[in-house]
Amino acid sequence: MSNDTPASNYLHLELHVPDFEQVKSYYGILGFRIVWERVPEEAKGYLVIERDGTVICFWGGNEAIYDQPYFKRFPKDTPRGYGVELVIMVEDIESFYNSVKDSINVVEPLVEQPWGLHDFRVADPFGYYLRFTSKHNILDKGNAVE
Repeated sequence: MSNDTPASNYLHLELHVPDFEQVKSYYGILGFRIVWERVPEEAKGYLVIERDGTVICFWGGNEAIYDQPYFKRFPKDTPRGYGVELVIMVEDIESFYNSVKDSINVVEPLVEQPWGLHDFRVADPFGYYLRFTSKHNILDKGNAVE
């Protein structure tokens, strides 16, 4: 891999969901755009969305997700993404929050955290837990909680 490969190519986040239409509707409200989509056909559905450099991939789009070799071990009603928080940085967090708060499932409202960043948390239609936060450099230890 060359040094000019964008960092976003080192990790691809892939969420397994049974319905791409719900993804497109919900994440569209959050400002994500569809980059490309393979319409679900058996186990071949795939959807890639993007918002200001944040890329999220979705697999399945139909009932095939319940037959995936690893995840089929769990009951279908197992909460998706349990124990995982997806953090998405946005410009002007206050304006963004005010523009979406009445149209999405806010789990925790916009607050200023003890470390100085503002954020809010939502749950998507499948139960994935998302935190929207002020833009900052995560590699800067000055952003760490003391």
